[in-house]
Amino acid sequence: MSKVRWGILSTAKIAREKVIPAMQQSAFCEIVAIASRNMAQAQEVAAKLEIPVAYDSYEELLNDPAIDAVYIPLPNHMHVEWAIRSLQAGKHVLCEKPIGLSSAEAAKLQQVASEKPGLKVMEAFMYRFHPQWVHAKRLVDEGHIGQLKTIQSFFSYYNVDPKNIRNQQDMGGGGMMDIGCYCVSLARFIFNKEPDRVLGNVEFDPVLRTDTLASGVLDFSTGTSTFTCSTQLMPYQRVNILGTEGRIEIEIPFNAPPHQETRLWWYSKTDAEEAVFEPVDQYTIQGDLFSKAILENEPVPTPLQDAINNMKVIEAVFESAKEGSWKRML
Repeated sequence: MSKVRWGILSTAKIAREKVIPAMQQSAFCEIVAIASRNMAQAQEVAAKLEIPVAYDSYEELLNDPAIDAVYIPLPNHMHVEWAIRSLQAGKHVLCEKPIGLSSAEAAKLQQVASEKPGLKVMEAFMYRFHPQWVHAKRLVDEGHIGQLKTIQSFFSYYNVDPKNIRNQQDMGGGGMMDIGCYCVSLARFIFNKEPDRVLGNVEFDPVLRTDTLASGVLDFSTGTSTFTCSTQLMPYQRVNILGTEGRIEIEIPFNAPPHQETRLWWYSKTDAEEAVFEPVDQYTIQGDLFSKAILENEPVPTPLQDAINNMKVIEAVFESAKEGSWKRML
């Protein structure tokens, strides 16, 4: 088998507009089916994206023996349920972030996955695979900024549509689950360890009841990471990584555009260097890396425990904000 045959659970916007087209350009992915609870919608998307088979239920797709792996772009509250169902149907699983609504829910998925050692499961944090992040992590790991001391990240957009799932609290909406999770993930990724304690401050929309402005401090003992995310501010994103001897600034850290160059800057005390990266699609890279892990029976790039640990920090941010004090990680 030279390619992994993929099925897509739902016609979600991120799947239609970003992930499916990207994976269709990959060397190791073949999109063979898509499912929706609305057959007309499944057929429409399948026709537009030239996907051979459309199903009117997720169960029917999972029962298709021609499908090796599924990509899950469902709303957050459905991630763990359908990831588990997919594993039970014998499919590998690439699931959108966040992996679930809580670390306990994600741990249930890990338990099921442990009973299916031949199947791969991964949370879809695509940003880590973009060359700009590979380069940034190499600069840090090789000591080009001296001792890593602090990371500053900011991620925001403006969306007050009550019908949008990002603004529906019962579906796992809110800024922390949608974009703050990136800020938490990148800090753990660059420090290459878990924080000792967390401090959070969170504001909620009085009508939507979702978090609209959240700031946090992650204390890694050797340094800190501070972040702010918001669903009701001017759209902006930026990451700064600072050490004793230098600084790295990433211009478009999270949703790097697939059709234009991206840049980061490395500053030392005496010099500055700009790194320019040719256009690439981080969703294509993600699909290829996950598919290669399946084809070669190797570990996935990001283990499921990483997703659980990320959820634990997100929970600690909310708990700290509620209690008004530092929250120590166990």
